[in-house]
Amino acid sequence: MTPTQYLLLLLLTISLSSPAHAQDEEPLRPEDAYRYVLSDTGTAIEVDWAIEDGYYLYRNKLGFESKTTSVVLGEPRLPEGLPHEDEFFGKQQIYREHFYVNVPYTITGDRPESIEFVVKSQGCADLGLCYPPQTWTETVQLRQTATKPKLDLGGFGGLGGSEFLPVDEAFEPIVIPVDGNTVDVTWRIAPGYYLYKDKISVKTLANNVQLGQLDLPKGKLKFDEFFGESEVYVEDVFARLPLARATPEAMELELELTYQGCAEGGLCYPPTTRVIATSLPAASAVTDLSSLPRRAEPISEQGKLAQLIIDGSLWAVVATFFGLGLLLAFTPCVLPMIPILTSIIAGEGDKTSPMRGFTLAFSYVMGMALIYTAAGIAAAAAGAQLQATFNQPWVLILFSGFFVLLALAMFGGYDLQMPSSIQSRLAAVSGNQKSGTTIGAFVMGALSALIVTACVAPALIAALTVMAQTGDMVRGGAALFAMSLGMGAPLLLVGAAQGHLLPKAGGWMVAVKSAFGFMLLGLAIWMLSRILPGNVTLALWALLVFMSGVFLGGLTSLGPDSSGAQKLGKGFGFLAIIYGLLLLLGSLTGGSNPLKPLSSLNFGGTGITVTEQQHIKFQRIKTVDDLDREIAAAASQGKTAMLDFYADWCVSCKEMEEYTFTDAGVQAALANTVLLQADVTANDEADQALLQRFGVFGPPTIIFFGTDGQQRHGYEVVGYMKAMDFTDHLQQAFDR
Repeated sequence: MTPTQYLLLLLLTISLSSPAHAQDEEPLRPEDAYRYVLSDTGTAIEVDWAIEDGYYLYRNKLGFESKTTSVVLGEPRLPEGLPHEDEFFGKQQIYREHFYVNVPYTITGDRPESIEFVVKSQGCADLGLCYPPQTWTETVQLRQTATKPKLDLGGFGGLGGSEFLPVDEAFEPIVIPVDGNTVDVTWRIAPGYYLYKDKISVKTLANNVQLGQLDLPKGKLKFDEFFGESEVYVEDVFARLPLARATPEAMELELELTYQGCAEGGLCYPPTTRVIATSLPAASAVTDLSSLPRRAEPISEQGKLAQLIIDGSLWAVVATFFGLGLLLAFTPCVLPMIPILTSIIAGEGDKTSPMRGFTLAFSYVMGMALIYTAAGIAAAAAGAQLQATFNQPWVLILFSGFFVLLALAMFGGYDLQMPSSIQSRLAAVSGNQKSGTTIGAFVMGALSALIVTACVAPALIAALTVMAQTGDMVRGGAALFAMSLGMGAPLLLVGAAQGHLLPKAGGWMVAVKSAFGFMLLGLAIWMLSRILPGNVTLALWALLVFMSGVFLGGLTSLGPDSSGAQKLGKGFGFLAIIYGLLLLLGSLTGGSNPLKPLSSLNFGGTGITVTEQQHIKFQRIKTVDDLDREIAAAASQGKTAMLDFYADWCVSCKEMEEYTFTDAGVQAALANTVLLQADVTANDEADQALLQRFGVFGPPTIIFFGTDGQQRHGYEVVGYMKAMDFTDHLQQAFDR
């Protein structure tokens, strides 16, 4: 077919094309629709094609020639194409998107430095346009050795005498600019080698360019001895990468590509990083990064709640956080407030009505809610660590002593009431002698806010984050106040019920007040457990349970005339004494769990031996530099990493250690993970810098890092999480 005939054919296809297409979409020039990169392997010229969407090349129209007389081309190795039929050339095979062609060559005489290489092609566009045949001539620099060097590993990995390609020949990265806002990233993979999909990442250090999500194709599942079942690429990888640019001018761009692969013969290469430079043409427009296609990133629970505070209606915020407070009311952080409130009501004597009980409870809850909210706002505004402030050892000892004094009052050691002079003044103001106790309940509620700060929950972190980062104290404070009211709501029911159910007179009142006294002593032990060794705390629980069994009558003698209540009390008391002895035995053998006091003992055939529970071993870090060094080391080994923020005074931290980290399923899921722990008990400058690095308000907070060393945003764990849920969460956090 002559050039004139091709021109007539081109005009005919344009005239037959849809008018709507001609108006809506301007066809690209051939050199823009069909891009390629030429490279020399030492024995062949490889042509890597990148075809625009909506365009294709005919397989049988591809041709290659050498204008350098000393270089003779062999038969091109063309991949299979896609079946296609059109009115111009009938049934054909075509190429779309990405493919490459290998053109072998031989050299006569001395090896030249370069070759004049001719590329011939012809293609069409889906909108109905067919281009005339194209011919391009390029100069390709030749390698000065025609043989590929091998990597002799000696006896490495039991592969003595085996030879493998150097990593840059096993996996060759190529970057091709598509337009001003898009590049194609390609890895050419040698036969017998494969590349891990989850080890591939791209980044740039340019301040005026931001990268979108690298669009990697689906790989093949493969099981190997290094990483188990993984998604891998055994053939060349073509991925498109969108860019956001600050200026539209043409520019030079350097991309840092990180990847890792293996050879089928048994060698696994370490993670490899290469910097590839490319020339970006001028962009038609400056693209906003937010408009780029990105993989949907997960959002943590606290992140979703923070977004609700910022964007949701105020009523939705209040309702949501009130409901979350209700759920928190049944956690170990809030339940200890019940004995405090009941001891206040019990102190009223035998004339407490349901309304009076409700009033005292309401005063108590408002004291707790107001101080809790105010403390949260102050901490967020000052950037302080709320937990560390209220969990200093001297503070815990002071308030534990205060609860012991309250317990002594319940046991009849002294009468707990306000001085008569203060009662008289309050009575003169309000005409109600009981108002002094109402104010006392408010003060006790305010002091009880200390107890609530012992636990970090996603709702608390969300409110503190919004106030700290946006300065919106109104919406953040409203969320905190609603949550604290939700935590206190069950206490209102307790107040009304106690006012109705408490015995009005008789010996039962002494027994009930004694029970409240034991509750207050238990609260004191619970607070001291944040700073005392586990076995010492268990010994205190043993003493408390043993004495409560004595008070119940576990050691008293029963006669024929003993009532059913006395018999029931002796039975429960005797059981409490036995349990107290078991707790004491557990503490003497190093135990620390009241629910499993004898878990440290092994009753085997050779006698009773002391065993240690299998806890996971953390590597302690102190500074930001320590963390960066260990994360980099983990990534170099192809391992994930987990950072656990811990403190001695953190109750939920100890729950995680006792119930979650000892689980066999959790330990198996962390088998290929470097376990790091930051002990922020001291809350010194190094601790605060590490907390601020991740915007962490307090422990327990757990952060995860992938095998590329990057933080897995959206997968942070705040507060206690059960073992089964934590195992599922690990799989999601480390699965890319």
